[in-house]
Amino acid sequence: MPSAGSTSANADSPDLWAQLTSKRVLITGGLGFIGSNLARRLAAGGARVTVVDSLVPEYGGNMFNLADLEAEVRVNIADVRDPHSVSHLVRGQDFLFNLAGQTCHLDSMRDPHTDLEINCRAQLSILEACRKFNPTLKIVFSSTRQIYGAPRYLPVDEAHALAPVDVNGVNKLAGENYHLVYHRVHGLRTCVLRLTNTYGPRMRVKDDRQTFLGIWFRRLLEGEPILIFGDGAQIRDFNYVDDVVDALLIAATDERAVGEVFNLGAPDFLSLKELAALLVELRDGQGEYRLVPFPGERRRIDIGSYYADYRRISERLGWQPRVSLREGLARTLDFYSQHQKHYWNDDAADA
Repeated sequence: MPSAGSTSANADSPDLWAQLTSKRVLITGGLGFIGSNLARRLAAGGARVTVVDSLVPEYGGNMFNLADLEAEVRVNIADVRDPHSVSHLVRGQDFLFNLAGQTCHLDSMRDPHTDLEINCRAQLSILEACRKFNPTLKIVFSSTRQIYGAPRYLPVDEAHALAPVDVNGVNKLAGENYHLVYHRVHGLRTCVLRLTNTYGPRMRVKDDRQTFLGIWFRRLLEGEPILIFGDGAQIRDFNYVDDVVDALLIAATDERAVGEVFNLGAPDFLSLKELAALLVELRDGQGEYRLVPFPGERRRIDIGSYYADYRRISERLGWQPRVSLREGLARTLDFYSQHQKHYWNDDAADA
């Protein structure tokens, strides 16, 4: 947790936006959840934004996420596994937010080679393209708390042992290290953010491929019970997507982030059962949750309780989460109450 004396950076400050306005920014995975929210913020601030996304149905890209910004944001439908497309796209960019990835833990166990291609081989292609064609751009890579595995102590800081429990965690850890090696050896200006449970508008909610919380929102709004695996005592922390966008922008514009790794986290952490109860409360008591047995394939890769120590990014860069869990959940429920037709259906990505 941050110390009482830490200062808060403002991701809306004139000094920060002086570095971004009119600059060329590339976002991989830019039609997805975090990428589209980041693109919206950058476009509103006057950046020249290009997003690249494969729109592979399983990975969360959704045209509706940027449907109202066709004039402000350039959309390139391409796959980061294609080195020729990547080599073209990185040229001339000032910033690269590298958010593309395969994030489903179960998919990584069922189809490890695809996870390897996206989270390792594609990352090398991106970094090689930057090294050859644009070695001065700033790169922010989104990693995951999953690389820590089952915590040995709480809260988890960046010095914690790295022991992933699934293929996705192993490959994301490799992706991190590629970015750090290319900084140390080739001088690329890279940094890494380890994200925890990010939630908010534009997340995938049709299923639980990206996060359990997405399907919880859907079930609650459909009048179906929220299903909690196990006893519901597992503790988690959560970051609202606007706070994650703040962290990405601060990391991109602060030279002290170069070559560094930072946890994100939040002061709001609670058990899954408490989280489900809070969601029902926010719906004025409309809804319920049930404890159900852990499916075997999930139990084998479950990490138990987790919440992050994010003092490092707070003390070095001044980032602090600004949206409380209660407020963020309320905003998210309101968003999907209005826009569920664009996120519920199997063909929602084309809506």
